[in-house]
Amino acid sequence: MTLHIDADVKFDSKVLTDVAEALEPHATEMFKQRGGRWMAVVEFGHAERTEPGPDEDKNPTVKIRVTSIEVAGDEVTRGRLRGVQREMYDRRTSGGTLFESDSDVA
Repeated sequence: MTLHIDADVKFDSKVLTDVAEALEPHATEMFKQRGGRWMAVVEFGHAERTEPGPDEDKNPTVKIRVTSIEVAGDEVTRGRLRGVQREMYDRRTSGGTLFESDSDVA
């Protein structure tokens, strides 16, 4: 039996020192490009969880924060990350139909 919980996800706005240091070389470009987008490898960590009381009509909430990040610094790396992102999206949305033989891949 699998337990299914519909939880809302929120981002904690606290920026850890290591994360700020990784973003610092990109800060000027990010400031200049109002509509800019950046590819990155990101790790999230659990920051907080909130369980509503039995009489509350709310979903449970989990708050996560960025614990580690590396921003792609060139077009080659951006392209590689986009490829990985596409593969992860395909796996998530395939419903087990496209990658059944790779089921042991984490």
